[in-house]
Amino acid sequence: MPFGKSVRIFLPDATVTGIRHAEILNRTGQAIACPRSRLEELKHWSETSKPGVYFLFEARLGDSKPTAYVGESENVAERLLTHDRKKDFWNDVVIFSSKDDNLNKSHIKYLESRLESLAKAADRYQLENGNTPTLSSLSRAEREAMEELLEDIRLVLGTLGYPVLEPLIQSVSSAEISVAVPKVAPVSADDLTFSVHKLVARGVQTDEGFVLKKGSTAAKTNTDSLTTKMVKLKEQLIADGRLIPEGDHLRLIEDVLISSSSYAAAIVAGTARSGPQSWYSSDGKSLKELEDQLAEGEA
Repeated sequence: MPFGKSVRIFLPDATVTGIRHAEILNRTGQAIACPRSRLEELKHWSETSKPGVYFLFEARLGDSKPTAYVGESENVAERLLTHDRKKDFWNDVVIFSSKDDNLNKSHIKYLESRLESLAKAADRYQLENGNTPTLSSLSRAEREAMEELLEDIRLVLGTLGYPVLEPLIQSVSSAEISVAVPKVAPVSADDLTFSVHKLVARGVQTDEGFVLKKGSTAAKTNTDSLTTKMVKLKEQLIADGRLIPEGDHLRLIEDVLISSSSYAAAIVAGTARSGPQSWYSSDGKSLKELEDQLAEGEA
């Protein structure tokens, strides 16, 4: 059973877009988030001159998948001021180190490899990493300690607004990711299905919105009732190669997070739809019925 945790964030300038120091209470890991424009200031933070791992993040603009990069260094601030400053895509960095100075080169190489693997499995960002980092050999005790730190890194990244390690749904197996994953909202524990005009789509409602699942089919054409926002989102999915032509329809080749079940249904049908009345569970209940049951149970 997971326990609740408290994440403490210190804002030295009292601004949410500046440098931020984050830590989970009573844990040894710590993070520094820094805008690219203030990179020079990192040399004044001793936390960044230690061995550690880091993420470079591209700002999320529109509905395209942003880019990220995972790296490691025995002196992260120095690394960022030289090699990785030459990378063009990123605007924010998040650095992880240890308060007890117990991380060595083998530890951070292990963390880098695992973080790259977890980020690929979650598939929320396009990774800039060219080669898969080597997973260093650690003793069982050290591996367990690093896996525990990975869980802390996941929590802090998500709290800072970068859910790069969070799977969209619980379909990722324990073999692919060992850290805890967010639970699917109880309103739709099973896959939901939407069928219209020979199109079949599947999805899951989660705490973040509605995940339209890989393999779902969608209409090639849109009616005038489809909002401009939805038309643009559909065009972006096609431009990104996530929604591809297949015969007389389109097919989704990866899971995509949509803000609501109605938007997901509209993208599939190519026309305005009510999500709660379009999506059905395996036992024939509509999403609206499931939501009503949940509301009655909480009353």
